[in-house]
Amino acid sequence: MKPRRTIIISNDALVTEDYEYLLTKPLMRELMAKGSWVKTLNTVYPSITYCCHASMVTGCYPEKTHLYNNEVDGFGCSDWTWERHHLQAKTLADAAKEAGGTVANVFWPVLGQDPSIDYNIPEYWSQSPEEPLTVALARMGTSQQVIDEIVKPNLYYIEGHQRQHPFCDEFVFACARDMLVKYKPDLLLVHPAGIDGMRHRYGLFNEYVTEQLDYTYYWIEKIVRALKEMGEWEQTDLILTSDHGQMNMIRCAHPNVLLSRAGLMTLDEAGKVVDKKAYVKAVGASAQVFLTDPSPEAYNAVKDLFTEAAASGLYGFERCYTAEEAQRETHLAGDFAFVLETDGYTSFGPRVTGDYYTSYDLTDYRLGRATHGYLPHRGPQPSMLCVGPSFRAGAVVERRNTVDMAPTVAKIRGWSLPDADGTVIDEILL
Repeated sequence: MKPRRTIIISNDALVTEDYEYLLTKPLMRELMAKGSWVKTLNTVYPSITYCCHASMVTGCYPEKTHLYNNEVDGFGCSDWTWERHHLQAKTLADAAKEAGGTVANVFWPVLGQDPSIDYNIPEYWSQSPEEPLTVALARMGTSQQVIDEIVKPNLYYIEGHQRQHPFCDEFVFACARDMLVKYKPDLLLVHPAGIDGMRHRYGLFNEYVTEQLDYTYYWIEKIVRALKEMGEWEQTDLILTSDHGQMNMIRCAHPNVLLSRAGLMTLDEAGKVVDKKAYVKAVGASAQVFLTDPSPEAYNAVKDLFTEAAASGLYGFERCYTAEEAQRETHLAGDFAFVLETDGYTSFGPRVTGDYYTSYDLTDYRLGRATHGYLPHRGPQPSMLCVGPSFRAGAVVERRNTVDMAPTVAKIRGWSLPDADGTVIDEILL
C-alpha cells in the first residue's frame, strides 16, 4: 500500500539511549513493533541544528547545501539562517511540490519564505519584545490564512514564553496537529526542540530531560490519535528522527582571544575591535575561522597560530582543519579558512578579550552544560523510527546516515532528488 501522506518529526537532540525510557510507554512499544528502527544515525559536520536539518531535508552534505552554521557569516553577526535562500540544494518540499503535492511545515529550520511550502510556520521568533509573533511569522512567509486558522488559535501556548520549553513545543505540536486535520498535506515537516533545550541547560541525562521526553511522547501520541480519528493512520508514514546528539562540556573557550593576543585582532582601550586579519565564529563544540585579510602572510600567521595551539593541547581544540581538509574528510565546505574541533569537553564562545576560558553561559546554547557542533562520530547518536505502510515491521538497522532519510522518502513517494548524496535505506522498505 502506498502512503497517502508522510509526516517527519525531528525531535532535536533525541538520542538512541532515550528509547530505553520511551519504550516504557505503550504507544512507543506499539510503534517500535510495527515499524523499522535505525538505531543510530551518522549526522553531518558540524553537528549543529540548522546545517543538520538542511542536510536531512535535502539528502546533501553541507558542501552542497552551503549551510554550515546556524548563523550567517560576519564578525559579531547574530542573525540566523532563517530563510530558504540560504539552502542551496533541492529539498523534499521542492520535490513534493514538483510532483503536485501539498506541503506543510511547523518550525523546520531554514524554510522561511519557501515557495514550495503551502502552509508554512517556519522556525522564527519575534525580533523584539514588542513585536507580535504573528507579525514576525508573516514577514517570514506565513500566509494570512495560516495565521488566522492555525497560529492565532494556538498563540496562548507560547505568548510570553517564546523560545522557552515546554511552551514552544506545545505550540509546535498543536499547530502541526491542526494543520494535519485541516489541510491534510502530502508532506508535513515538524521540528520540536525541547529535548535539545533541556540538555543545553541541564546536561545530557537528568530528570529535566526525562520530563521533556514525557512531554514529547504525549505530543506524538496526540498526532497519532488525530490520524486514527481521521481514518488516516493506516495510510500514513510517520518518521520520528533526530538531527544530532549532545555531549556534556566542562568549560568554554574563546579563540578570538588568541587572535587578539597574537596581534591579529586589534582592540581599542575599551576592548572594541578596530581592526582584524581574522575572526572566529563559534559553532558550539567546533569553531570556524574566517579571514578578513586575504594575503598569504595573514593566512599563514593564522594557520600557524591555531595549528600550534591545537598541538599544545592547552586551548580546548584538538585539531585545526584547513578548509580543504574539512571538505575532503567531512564534506564540510564554506567561506571559512579553518575549522577548530573540540577536545571533547570544551565548547567555544565569541569573546575577544578577558579570560580565554570561562564557565557556562546558559543564555547561549553554544555555552551550555551540554552542546553539539562536534564531529558526527562523537557522543550519543541520533536515531530514527519509521512506521507506516512503506516500512517493514520489526526491522532493525544498526547505523545509517541522516542524509539517507530524504532519498528514502523520495523513493517511497516517487519524488525526485537527483543530487542527493544519501542513499535509500532499502533494508527498512517493504
